[in-house]
Formats: sequence, structure tokens, C-alpha cells
Amino acid sequence: MNRVLPLIIVALALLAFATLFLVAGPAMQIRTQEASEYLAPYTKAQQRGRDQYVGLGCVYCHSQQPRAPEQAPDNLRGWGRPSTPADYAYDKPHLLGTMRTGPDLLNVAVRLPSVSWHLTHLYQPRAIVEQSIMPAYPFLFEEKEQAEKDDVVVQLPEKYRPEGKVIVARQAALDLVDYLLSLDRTYPAAETDLRDNGFFSKEGS
Repeated sequence: MNRVLPLIIVALALLAFATLFLVAGPAMQIRTQEASEYLAPYTKAQQRGRDQYVGLGCVYCHSQQPRAPEQAPDNLRGWGRPSTPADYAYDKPHLLGTMRTGPDLLNVAVRLPSVSWHLTHLYQPRAIVEQSIMPAYPFLFEEKEQAEKDDVVVQLPEKYRPEGKVIVARQAALDLVDYLLSLDRTYPAAETDLRDNGFFSKEGS
């Protein structure tokens, strides 16, 4: 019994220490971070799409945090410069992610700027990449006999096209694509932010 109390005290002290340095400290630092002049707040449609992104669990397989060269060759992969705190000024909650089953998406709008591509990919990823393990989201779309005037028709290979029908995007799919196409953080970042993030080598600093 005499050993239990010291163990509890040590455990609580470690928890308080971790909370201070891993939660409270970074939160205080980011709270004062201003958005870049190149970054705009999300539109209503983009925010609805972001909510879809969260609800569908995309964050479990995709990160939104290109890393510094010392950590990973993300820049060579075409994922952009290392992210900085200012890149997330309008993000609540932050969607940094912890897994990369799929590629990083912070700059997906630059790599894949096509609405049509994203709609096809969401409806059936295998129609784009045959070996993809990404789940399909057919409930974001509607199957119709014929497209109406304002419908956005999804372009599909014959293999995935329902016979005699067309697939049109629901508003939820359009909003999600709108959000994905807002993910562009390739604008210039402050040199101090990049230096703090390890983008510059010690020789070049």
C-alpha cells in the first residue's frame, strides 16, 4: 500500500508534464499564429466538404502535413514544402493525421486540380487506380436514367458504368471535392517558419 501512493504521484506528474509540453504549450504558440496573406478562410461549401472529410474518416488514411527533408522526402514526392503553423490558421479541428495509407493531401489541389477526376475517384477509386484500397463512396452519388440540366455527371469507364444509367454527384460529393480543391499550401511561407521546421540545412542557414 505504501508503494501505491508514490506510483500515483509519479504517474500524475508525468501526465501533467506531457500535457503541458505536448498540448498546452503548442496550443498557446499556435493561438497567436496569424494566417498567411495568401490563405483564405473556407467557403460555406468547402466547410461542408471538410465536415464530410471528417465524417467519412479520410483523416485516418491521409495526412495533411508534408514533413521536412530530414524527416521524409515529401518534397521529392511532389507533396510541397514542409507545412507551417500558419497553414492551419483556419482549420478547426486540425486534420494533420497520423497515418499515410494514402498520400498526403495538404496540396492535393495542385497535383490533381480536376473536379471530374475527384468525383470519379470518390465514386470508385478502382476506376482511377486499379490496385487502390481506398473505399468507394457511392452513397455520395445518385443513379439516374437520364441526367437533368444542372446535374454533374460522373465520368466512368464502361466497366464501372451502370448499364443504361448515369451517375450524378450529390451536393455532398460536390462539397467534398470543393474542399479537396481548396487544399493548396504552395504559397510562399515565411523563411523563419521554414527554418524552424528544418527546411533549410545547417550549411545553408
